[in-house]
Amino acid sequence: MNLRMHAVHFDADQKLLDYIKKKVEKLETFNRKIVDGEVILRLEKSHLNKNEVFSNKVIELKINIPGEQLFTKESSSSFESATDTAVEIMSRLIKKRKQKKQIRKADLKELK
Repeated sequence: MNLRMHAVHFDADQKLLDYIKKKVEKLETFNRKIVDGEVILRLEKSHLNKNEVFSNKVIELKINIPGEQLFTKESSSSFESATDTAVEIMSRLIKKRKQKKQIRKADLKELK
């Protein structure tokens, strides 16, 4: 799978990029027809109150399969946990799309 990764307004270290790539490439076990993917990493500032500000790590994951683009956006206190959640959600989306396609094929065979 061709995977593009972008870090917005910061430089991501290679260890993080390798971790994300390893996790996202596992999605190919659910659908071998994945064309490509894109990962966008960004930091968002969140305010607890007037004096406390912390950074939330956000990952956006887009996966292209023939005829569709799947998308999820997750945030967490670390990029690793946001990645784990995003990949888990994406795997469910891929499985759901695959099941719908199989049901459509079965329905079309019944009509013939």
